[in-house]
Amino acid sequence: MTDISASIVRRDAAAKISGRAAYVADLAVEGVLHARTVRSTIAKGAILKVDVPPLPEGVYTVDHSDVPGENGVKIIFKDMPVFAEREVRYIGEPILLVCGPDKEVVDEIARTIVVTYREEPAVFAWIDSKAHYAYHKGDSDKAFQNAARIHTETFETGYQEQAYLEPQGMVGYPEADGKITLVGSMQCPYYVKNAVLGVLACDDAGIRVIQAETGGAFGGKEEFPSLTGAQVAVAVRKTGKPVSLLYERTEDVEVTTKRHPSKITLSAALDADLRVIGLKATVGLDAGAYLGLSGVVLSRALIAATGAYTIPHLSVSGDAYRTNTVPTGAFRGFGAPQMFYAVEQLMGHLAASLGFDPVAFKRRHLARQNDETSTGGRFRDPILLPSMIDDVLERSDYKRKRRAFAKDGAWKGIGVSVFFHGCGFTGSGEATHIKARVRLEKDADGRVVVRVASADMGQGSSTALAKIVAGVLGRPADTVFVPHPDTDLAPDSGPTVASRTTMIVGGLLARAAAKLKEAWVDGVVQSAEERYVQPDFIRWDEEAFHGDAYPAYSWGVTAVEVEVDRRSCAVTLKGVWSSYDVGTAIDELLALGQADGGVTQGIAYGYLEKMEIRDGRLRQRNFTDYVIPTASDVGPTDTVFVDNPFAYGPYGAKGLGELTLIGGAPAVTAAIEHAIGRRITKIPATPENLLELIEHGQD
Repeated sequence: MTDISASIVRRDAAAKISGRAAYVADLAVEGVLHARTVRSTIAKGAILKVDVPPLPEGVYTVDHSDVPGENGVKIIFKDMPVFAEREVRYIGEPILLVCGPDKEVVDEIARTIVVTYREEPAVFAWIDSKAHYAYHKGDSDKAFQNAARIHTETFETGYQEQAYLEPQGMVGYPEADGKITLVGSMQCPYYVKNAVLGVLACDDAGIRVIQAETGGAFGGKEEFPSLTGAQVAVAVRKTGKPVSLLYERTEDVEVTTKRHPSKITLSAALDADLRVIGLKATVGLDAGAYLGLSGVVLSRALIAATGAYTIPHLSVSGDAYRTNTVPTGAFRGFGAPQMFYAVEQLMGHLAASLGFDPVAFKRRHLARQNDETSTGGRFRDPILLPSMIDDVLERSDYKRKRRAFAKDGAWKGIGVSVFFHGCGFTGSGEATHIKARVRLEKDADGRVVVRVASADMGQGSSTALAKIVAGVLGRPADTVFVPHPDTDLAPDSGPTVASRTTMIVGGLLARAAAKLKEAWVDGVVQSAEERYVQPDFIRWDEEAFHGDAYPAYSWGVTAVEVEVDRRSCAVTLKGVWSSYDVGTAIDELLALGQADGGVTQGIAYGYLEKMEIRDGRLRQRNFTDYVIPTASDVGPTDTVFVDNPFAYGPYGAKGLGELTLIGGAPAVTAAIEHAIGRRITKIPATPENLLELIEHGQD
């Protein structure tokens, strides 16, 4: 393969275009029982009694008493029960399943079950911290004591719903040897397997997990399928029959994990030359009723406290708070979108107060190669941000528009964000927790099967990984096959998260392919394996938050142009221009698809997607109330990938999937600020919020 970036036909294109792709709802399993969840109707309280009507023959209920092992879902902690036992902590918490052969009968029985509670006062204020982290760099106290100017602001971000195409779903069935097989819509098959092992108290051979075709995830199918997988496995164990648990869209929106709401206070200390020399950051995240992945999301946010800038003196702390609301969890970007929104807004507001153009002010602080990171690590690779900014400014006609929009009084604006994303798991996570392993299997005809746990969720990873292997082997891409992961066949190469699939798993596959190529014998069945070995330069102290948090960083610059309606304050996107450093793009069309989708999600996070909770209940529970952008809302996009190969990535590739979302919200809010002449500190910047700002906000 002469040019790894040259696009090929996606491996899943024919099946999806023709409708042959089998999603979990398409699976036909003989004798399957349909499951419906009975959920809490209060935010907090004790369960006093559950009244179940007489059940027809062949209909079952499944609850905590049927769990043979631990009634806790292993994510990082086991604080989330499979089924509520004595108490409930949020509206929608699962109490039991009703399972039966007739879906309508099951639904009717579920509606007639009465749960009696002793309701308790729910906690919605952020006062119960369940995770706290802090770190320091330099001497922030001295920087603030000697500062020529200090600027403090608080920024708030709301929920965001993943809005994947296909709701959550899991099907399980018993095997003849006593094994239970789970097939579902998921990102992380081994997460599901490891959770279910503890719930069923069985050995490794007792559970098999297979990823079905998955219609999108964006983090929403990282940890949540461990809950549904555990529930279905318990139901299969009790009934001895296949069980299908498929969510309807409203149920999915109401009870699945979201992006964490945040409140971030930043104080900047400036010296006499008007440079930011010190930063104090206090971060709060709403974890919801259970901690889940919130600690990791919080740590990602804290590590990004300085944004794409070098600031020598830092004091950073944060908390994840437990409230009686739906649990929050993984979402594309994993804490970085909240932090980068706050930092980019801070830099823009500082620039305005000091009389700088915002881009010029940001340029004064850009991180450069060999600078220290926020945690005292090192940016070892070239950072191309100056030329990337130049390119985006030229393509967007930023300078002319910035002057013209201010002069003619039109409610038009243009804004620019600068950002990065740390690639892979934080610190030593790949080496100490994941320990990824991959395998290639060659048959006698020269066809190669890639055995990994990485899930293609529509992002095209099966195509990218096939290209990497075929390229190293020097063989046609159509001789390499990447099936959906199956834990009985594929080693644990780690979860499909953290922008790690192409860089980490692809890198392991490239090395395995090199081994296979060297040992290749025509007509002979062969295999090759590779295990992850951490680069020597990675040094990370998890407790102190010190060292190299990531092996590599991807970088981005995004400009957004908007027009704001003078009467309604509705925002119209006029154009989006971006430049991304993802090392080497493995397939340009796949990369462009990721970029356009990611920046759209990020922009919508900033101005459109509004989700609120009142008294513990979501107000927006479907896609009529929770508005997501259509293609016509986005406007034209103009995307460029710069070439900056990473030595440890396959063909020089770094992470891509999360990076492209991160810059959307700060770019669009900066553009709206330019248009309306008001400072924005809370997103989404909906028309209602903009009207309030225009009437009462600060210039």
